[in-house]
Amino acid sequence: MLSRVASTLHRQLAQRSLTSLSARAAAVHATRAYSSHSQVLEQLGLGKTNNKGVFDGEWKGAGDVVPSLNPVNNQVIAEVIQGTVPELDHAFDRVAEAQKIWQEMPVPQRGQVLLAMRDALVKNLQPLGKLVSLEMGKILPEGIGEVQEYIDILEYALGLSRMLNGAMIPSERPGHVMLETWNPLGTVGVISAFNFPVAVYGWNSAIALVAGNGVLWKPSPTTPLVSIAVTKILEKTLKEHNLPPALCSLVTGGSDVGEYMAKDKRAHAVSFTGSTKVGRAVGTVVQERFGKSILELGGNNAIIVTEDSDLDLASRAILFAAVGTAGQRCTTTRRLIVHESVYDTLMERLVKAYGQVKVGDPLEDGVLCGPLHTKDAVDVYERTLAQVKEQGGEILFGGKVLKDGPLQHGNFVAPTLTRVTPDMDVAKNEAFVPILHTMTYKTLDEAIAINNGVSQGLSSSIFTTNPSTIFRWIGANGADSGIINVNIPTNGAEIGGAFGGEKETGGGRESGSDSWKQYCRRGTW
Repeated sequence: MLSRVASTLHRQLAQRSLTSLSARAAAVHATRAYSSHSQVLEQLGLGKTNNKGVFDGEWKGAGDVVPSLNPVNNQVIAEVIQGTVPELDHAFDRVAEAQKIWQEMPVPQRGQVLLAMRDALVKNLQPLGKLVSLEMGKILPEGIGEVQEYIDILEYALGLSRMLNGAMIPSERPGHVMLETWNPLGTVGVISAFNFPVAVYGWNSAIALVAGNGVLWKPSPTTPLVSIAVTKILEKTLKEHNLPPALCSLVTGGSDVGEYMAKDKRAHAVSFTGSTKVGRAVGTVVQERFGKSILELGGNNAIIVTEDSDLDLASRAILFAAVGTAGQRCTTTRRLIVHESVYDTLMERLVKAYGQVKVGDPLEDGVLCGPLHTKDAVDVYERTLAQVKEQGGEILFGGKVLKDGPLQHGNFVAPTLTRVTPDMDVAKNEAFVPILHTMTYKTLDEAIAINNGVSQGLSSSIFTTNPSTIFRWIGANGADSGIINVNIPTNGAEIGGAFGGEKETGGGRESGSDSWKQYCRRGTW
């Protein structure tokens, strides 16, 4: 009896020792992960712990403590104290108070504040770009480029501050004239996605601010550090201009925070970037209360390669459009529609090019494809490959999760080429991973029908040297997407044009052209 008791005690002590060792090992890993990037975090005002995820003029956070993970190795970069629904409720009031002051400022003066925000971001371009790469997983040139997009849209908004014109309209009544004016909505809620954790907020907030609105940001729960860093930069700029910093407020958190934002009438417009499934729910909730929604949802984008195209130009464009950001852009090329006469030649070039793609740590020189953002995305990759095979498709290149050497602890997959037919479900449903489905066509009519034959309509492209094909493509009987490209890839939209798509992409428009009107209420008097 005594021997059994002693044995039990021995096992319990051994288990406690192992648990203690595991905890200490995890703490050591976390410390190493932080210390390896501590300089970048400290430059941006972030620490290893106690990063408060709510800003409404003051930094706070009463929610769960959550880790931000590096997708290269799934180690903790730093911890964030998330926000809660009551904190979001309070933030709405603080933004509204700040917005009343902001809307009274002459628009050109608002532009000068945005210029100061631009200058502050330029000073932090390198560390903020590196943090994007660390937390999201895109390669460093893309991380820096994303911050540059925010800088560019602030410059664009500065220009708009001198150009937000109304209209003078002839009246039927003698001695009268009609005027059309554009005034701010009030508060714009921005629910952003993980894949562009800086740029999407930048597109929305810069235009919303120049139009006279306040902005309340609910970022992706997996990229909280980037959102805190950006908000700290904006806070400093607003304070330097004697403006209430709650004008640009932040509440991190989970789906409960996003759901509350969509339901709350104090969000006069809600800009949502994410999946079609969630976007449909957000749009429905906002419409039920007669609010405005700006939806930027799925893409399932395609490139058509004609028999007369420049295959060298096409192959280079296709590679980066399909592989860049590890296939996690809204505008990533998912489908490749190739004329049957040039299919084999193009595939030979693409297989060779894919074989030269270096997959690895996005902060290393020469890496073109970093990790997927989460382990869940790796599961999506594997399920999609299984569906290709089940539906009669073929894997031409790649098709495996990468688990060797330095990649073993991360979310790395091989960029993949498949051969499918347009009628397969796997080709009609977007998977947010680096899998490019290739297929053939015989006639231009058939190619355009394949391009348009999916539920989404964000970005499409055609490679051709035939002017008549180009005009057909951009006309009423051509591509039905919001962004229509010729001899360039589906990715890389410029800030001067309206960004967004049709059908189940949501119909919203962000960034350039007259997208600013979505952040205003129109008055005719």
